[in-house]
Amino acid sequence: METLVGREAEIERLNALVEAARKGRGGALVLSGEPGMGKSTLLRRVAENASGFAVIQASGAEFETELPFAALHQLCVPLLGHLHELPPPHRRALEIAFGLDTGALDPFLVGVATLGLLAETARERPLLCLIDDAQWLDDASAKALAFVARRIADEPVAVVLASREPGFATVPALNLAGLRESEARVLLAGAVRAPLDERVRDRILSEARGNPLALLELPRSAGLAGMAGGFDVPAPGVIEQSFRVRLAQLPPQARLLLTVAAAEPVGDPGLLWWAAELLGIEHASAAEAAELVEFGARIRFSHPLARSAAYTAASAEERRRAHAALAEATDPVADPDRRAWHHARAAVGPDEKVAAALERSAARAQARGGVAATAAFLERAAALTPGTGPRIDRALAAAEAKLSVGAFDLAAELLTTAETASPDQAQMARIDLLRGRLSFICHRGGEQPTTHLLRAAGRLADTDPAWSVECYLDAMEMGVLLGDLDPVVRAADTAPVTGPVLEGVIRLATRGHRAAAELLRPALADETAWSRYPSLGFMLATELWSYDALRGIAERVTAAGRESGSFHMLPIGLAMQAAAAVHEGEFGAAMEMISEEEAIAEATGAAPLVYPRIHLAALRGRRAEAFELFAGVDSRMTLSVQWAAAVLHNGLGNYQAALEAARSAVAHGHLGMSGLALPELVEAAVRCGSPEVAESALADLRERTQAGGDAWGLGVAAYARALVTADEESYREAIDHLDGSRMAIYRARAHLLYGEWLRREGRRREAREHLRIAHEALTDIGAEAFAERAAGERRATGEHARSRSSQTASEQLTMQEVHIARLVADGATSKAVAATLFLSPRTVDAHLRNIFRKLGLTSRKQLRDLPDIRG
Repeated sequence: METLVGREAEIERLNALVEAARKGRGGALVLSGEPGMGKSTLLRRVAENASGFAVIQASGAEFETELPFAALHQLCVPLLGHLHELPPPHRRALEIAFGLDTGALDPFLVGVATLGLLAETARERPLLCLIDDAQWLDDASAKALAFVARRIADEPVAVVLASREPGFATVPALNLAGLRESEARVLLAGAVRAPLDERVRDRILSEARGNPLALLELPRSAGLAGMAGGFDVPAPGVIEQSFRVRLAQLPPQARLLLTVAAAEPVGDPGLLWWAAELLGIEHASAAEAAELVEFGARIRFSHPLARSAAYTAASAEERRRAHAALAEATDPVADPDRRAWHHARAAVGPDEKVAAALERSAARAQARGGVAATAAFLERAAALTPGTGPRIDRALAAAEAKLSVGAFDLAAELLTTAETASPDQAQMARIDLLRGRLSFICHRGGEQPTTHLLRAAGRLADTDPAWSVECYLDAMEMGVLLGDLDPVVRAADTAPVTGPVLEGVIRLATRGHRAAAELLRPALADETAWSRYPSLGFMLATELWSYDALRGIAERVTAAGRESGSFHMLPIGLAMQAAAAVHEGEFGAAMEMISEEEAIAEATGAAPLVYPRIHLAALRGRRAEAFELFAGVDSRMTLSVQWAAAVLHNGLGNYQAALEAARSAVAHGHLGMSGLALPELVEAAVRCGSPEVAESALADLRERTQAGGDAWGLGVAAYARALVTADEESYREAIDHLDGSRMAIYRARAHLLYGEWLRREGRRREAREHLRIAHEALTDIGAEAFAERAAGERRATGEHARSRSSQTASEQLTMQEVHIARLVADGATSKAVAATLFLSPRTVDAHLRNIFRKLGLTSRKQLRDLPDIRG
């Protein structure tokens, strides 16, 4: 066993991680520190200490950072015998990721599948995963492993990553500092057996700064005479320099062999020796290079810095020769992407054949979810493209890919490069579109994001009218999301192109809802119209109070997201469906969809979409929960917060606060949210004695709802009219409309308002009937504030009305627990639930134990008997 000096605390921490995993409490740790600090040595030690564990290992490679899932494949190769135990979608995801099958997938599905593969393997015995040089992991592998590291708490799996930087923000890190001077003296004494002048020893200790590899490596490369003269380059540069010294002492063929080995990160001896043969390198060179490289079943350098030194010490021409030989030796069918990348590294100037191969590799990488690899391939392809037009097209494709992976500065640079290369009108339009997206995502530049999109639309109006219309609609959707639609409408109104949706939005903004309805109502019913502009469609459906259109758009976006595996589209659809379910009064279904959307957000590292949670908290009437949510949203959500605050305060009977919030929401005139706020404004204004405000809001509401013609809107407008006019027939009309809709919470509110009016008219017996209906319905729904208001009104009529003394099942559980409980109640297995929520089956079982404890249950079957759980 290798002797380690001064790493007792680190070994203890690693051993504790392993022992916890042995007991089923998995975890992950990042060992970070500069080169030479002993990370690789500690990985070897933890493997030696993990008796009874299956140990799998991988390492990042500097030249494989562009190849998607390269490191993950390396790690999982020993486990592929368990692939058949995974659910089919997960099995296929890994097969595609590892090049065993073809098709498209989302990279985060690979993370879920990897978690399942590790969990299945760990059923036999605990599993230890060791990843060295994690700073060089390809992006797709890094995301999958970060996901796994966050999800193994209930599995007998330990993951240790060694990296020069902590890198994995959600994974605990242990930084390796330099050895203390006393420890460094011990290590140096073991490395240098001969007597050493005290002043030289002090100089070495000072220069090495406690770096163990520097202390061990210097005597081998410099010798005592060299050390006596000291050295000027501080560690870690001194370590790499020491390897360079040893390289310089080797014959030319041995150095070239090491250059080839350094440029071939897979460590495949067959590939290495074929490339060496192409270069005329004799096998005898291996013996001369053996101190730096181990030539066995896998080619291994003695240290990552030895590989780096071997590559960087070679001349540019030697590196090109090495890559050219490796490209020739790489199978064009089995590994076309690595072959293309070696050809690119070997190229000395523009080469269309190589650029085209890289472009094909980019397409394959994109299909496999390797977006970072796609960007890298396209960027290099653009650099190698001889013709100006094709080079601009590839640069723009690379910029779009860079934008997708968050490399915003690189994307901006590529756009600037393309812009200065004399692009044509279509290419300038693409530049404008990408600049608009860039500005929207990271708030950069002096112009509004929509300005770029409008410029693109104008460029295309004559040459490509259909694309021009799409650009205008893109700008409209962005304008809706930014709350800045007016400039877009003004520009579109004078445009030489048109279409039903475009014209409908222009009419809506300039001539009102009735003028727009004849165009928008059929467009909202079109099942194919909103896949590209889901947020715009959802807001327009809300604006016209058309619930069927709103729900239909949400369901289609969700279905498209599931079918494509898009973790961009699916969360949007789930959030929309959750918001629709909230307004329908289906709080349990809403919680289920919010939980799934949040699980995706956590898996992908994105921020969850908060607006359905705001809607839910407001209509549930949970003041503390709602205000906590309100405080955490950014400025773009202000109108959602104002609408939600108006609903919340109306439910609680705080009418002055509701009036202020609703007036703010309506005053902004934001598409969708201001329309929803109108009935809240009517109710609050009537209660606060502001009839002019109520009448104005009612007129606006009636125009919208009559244009939409939906039972939901007509019913809400009718009870708003009843509040303003005290017309009893309007209350009955509201109930009739809403009885024919799915909008249970609005139907219950209509009964509540009618009952309140009847009580104030002194008609207590009639009031009791409507208040009882309202109270029971609102209680069943879980609209606590409105239910308590109804209970208070019932008591005021002289009828006994108890507030609920106990929580329902769903109210005792977190959103994730509600989702798990509903899935299990519908017959889902732990594996199926785990696949849906990106958890391991053991984690699902742990949640189920928690659910049973909270609800006093003992079996899954009992969940099916709980009415607010079984969905």
